[in-house]
Amino acid sequence: MMSDTYCPDCKRNTEVVCDHAAGDTVCSECGLVLEARSIDETSEWRTFADDSGDHDPNRVGGPVNPLLGDAALSTVISRAPNGSNVDSSLTRLQNRGGDPDRALLMAFKAISSMADRLSLVTTIKDRASEIYKRLEDQKCTRGRNLDALVGACIYIACRQEGKPRTVKEICSIVAGATKKEIGRAKEFIVKQLKVDKGGPVDLTTIRPGDYLRRFCSNLGMTHEEVKAVQETVQKAGNFDIRRSPISIAAAIIFMITQISEAKKPLRDISLATTVAEGTIKNAYKDLYPHAAKIIPEWYSKERDLKNLSSPK
Repeated sequence: MMSDTYCPDCKRNTEVVCDHAAGDTVCSECGLVLEARSIDETSEWRTFADDSGDHDPNRVGGPVNPLLGDAALSTVISRAPNGSNVDSSLTRLQNRGGDPDRALLMAFKAISSMADRLSLVTTIKDRASEIYKRLEDQKCTRGRNLDALVGACIYIACRQEGKPRTVKEICSIVAGATKKEIGRAKEFIVKQLKVDKGGPVDLTTIRPGDYLRRFCSNLGMTHEEVKAVQETVQKAGNFDIRRSPISIAAAIIFMITQISEAKKPLRDISLATTVAEGTIKNAYKDLYPHAAKIIPEWYSKERDLKNLSSPK
């Protein structure tokens, strides 16, 4: 910002530059620092709004959550460190009044924690929160396992956003629910959402390729191996392999690693893909007769397909 100030070196009024970041006032002609570490007394308001066109210069308070009744703009009275009677009475009065959004806040906090542990993006976290809010609006969450409902909401949100996670992956970060309970909660939520929307719930079809990058990364596979796995999965889609997508993905990874330089034991693949060793073997047995047709030629021509173990 430019302004006129007297400069003792130039011995006249000159234009000076005010550097608010450094707190310096500098003469624009001779470079003399006229004032250092000055305090910026101008307005500290700034706009935190998004691109919606709202330019309200709010600078205090927590983030606005449109899923909550008061948009999360509420006041919580906490107990003072010395536990004075006045503070205690205020806290009791607040608790007596009740918070209609307390259950939602607990669910949103659980969703955020689980999503962070799965390294999920914000869009999936927001979608899961929206799904739970719709359940809460239908008054159908009372008496049900919160952990199972939250895990199921995350599972459905991942499906809808095209980034599916397996039920076992969800179960691994949910402490208070089993795989069966999460599965039942998922079916319950889908049923309730159908009633709410008046039609079927949009869940994208799961394909083996949806899991590949994550599984290959967990196994530390090279770029060449990952590319071979992806092309093998695409070609395997031309054959009638009646196995689950995750089982096919795990079996193809096992197939490619057998003819690669860095072989991976079946146990490691089972741990990385959360698929049981017996299930991988069964899917591999169905894929084995088509190995020469589904494994890319550029990858198999330098490697002997006879290295593939015969399914038992």
